[in-house]
Amino acid sequence: MAIEVGAKLEGKVTGITNFGAFVDLSGGVTGLVHISEIADNYVKDVKDHLKIDDIVTVKVINVDKDGKIGLSIKQAVERPAGEQAASSQSGGHSGERFNRAGGSGSFERGGRPFNKQGFGKPNHNKTSFEDKMSKFLKDSEERISSLKKNTEGKRGGRGAKRM
Repeated sequence: MAIEVGAKLEGKVTGITNFGAFVDLSGGVTGLVHISEIADNYVKDVKDHLKIDDIVTVKVINVDKDGKIGLSIKQAVERPAGEQAASSQSGGHSGERFNRAGGSGSFERGGRPFNKQGFGKPNHNKTSFEDKMSKFLKDSEERISSLKKNTEGKRGGRGAKRM
């Protein structure tokens, strides 16, 4: 069977490594799903999303001259036009992220909440860019002046005024 780039195939997970999973397509042909191509969200451990003998749908993304086949699970998922990639995750162990307490939550890549108000709650108090910039400049000037006050008296040797 000829493997062509762009083809969507079903395969069986035959091996899991720390960098991805090997998928047997058919007729003894095996390809690699890199860890970055497993899910739309950050994948820390492949074993959280796949296990050996799972049947997965993959898309062939490249075939090297030496016969290595690159596969993608996240590109094989059909999405309606206009839908964001992260919101298309179905339930089950392959797409959900869990917080430390065991419940599901919306987390960004580092496992931190999206904002300071709460875990995954949208920030509804919209401030303009100009307001944010003026607040930043004010805070920055206060910090610089405080540092200057604290370090001026501590200088000795060079540049200090002598009487």
